[in-house]
Amino acid sequence: MNRKVLIFIFFIVTIFALAILGIFFTFVFYKGLNSFSLNIIFDNVGFWDAILGNRRVFDGIFPAIMGSIFVSLLAVVFALPIGFLSGVFIAIFASKKLKNLFSFSYELLAFVPSIVVGLFGLSITIYLHNNFFQELYTCLLISSICLAILIIPYIVKMTEQALYTIPYQIKNSVLNLGATKYQNLFLLQLPYISKQLFSSIVLSIGRAVEDTAVIMMTGAVAMAGIPTSILEKYEAIPFFIFYISSQYQDIYELNKGYVASMILLFVSLSLFIFAFLTQKLTLKRGKNFEQ
Repeated sequence: MNRKVLIFIFFIVTIFALAILGIFFTFVFYKGLNSFSLNIIFDNVGFWDAILGNRRVFDGIFPAIMGSIFVSLLAVVFALPIGFLSGVFIAIFASKKLKNLFSFSYELLAFVPSIVVGLFGLSITIYLHNNFFQELYTCLLISSICLAILIIPYIVKMTEQALYTIPYQIKNSVLNLGATKYQNLFLLQLPYISKQLFSSIVLSIGRAVEDTAVIMMTGAVAMAGIPTSILEKYEAIPFFIFYISSQYQDIYELNKGYVASMILLFVSLSLFIFAFLTQKLTLKRGKNFEQ
């Protein structure tokens, strides 16, 4: 096949893929912006009354937004120490056999469907409820732990890759001055990849925010309000989109689904762009150092 024809085919396929992506984003934001209003977010409750918790929002998206924030941040709190320390161990201290074993294990965990993780969390909750804690039910805590299981592989892999991308000159500069391997790690390498680690946290939040299967089985419900305890049930944007769109009775309720979809897409897109720019700045700093 002629080279120019082959390049043209690749170009058309790329344009087609970008067109689909553009249509998707345009549709979601068009429907969301046309339907957006503070009443859909806060119902009849004032902005500051809702933010400060003076009045409960019964029929708006605000409790779902707060629930998504709570469960995502709590999941990152659980996942970050495990993922970060595991990534450092694999990249710096593990032998070749252990490195292969742990890398394969975390890659396998990354491929586990979220619905299976949700079922696991539900089963563990039932077991604990029946045998140890009779007051324990599916709740914000269970959801955040299950989401942490989902995002741990991402943090491990990004930590590992960040350590691998440190220029050779930087890795050995402190060692050549007489520092120990641990001093080199904590005083030079980890501060150097701090921006990449921060971007991995941002991406992990985005991964936790958008998941639906896990939270449906482990604590997210409709009309729960803003949780005041990690042992309470809660609302979340993905679950809100699911139930409002599948059971809507009029166009106003369907419009709520469009607005919630726009908010979720905007949050995910913003987190991705922020993490992407952070990584770009980090890589640029590394290239400048090598020069």
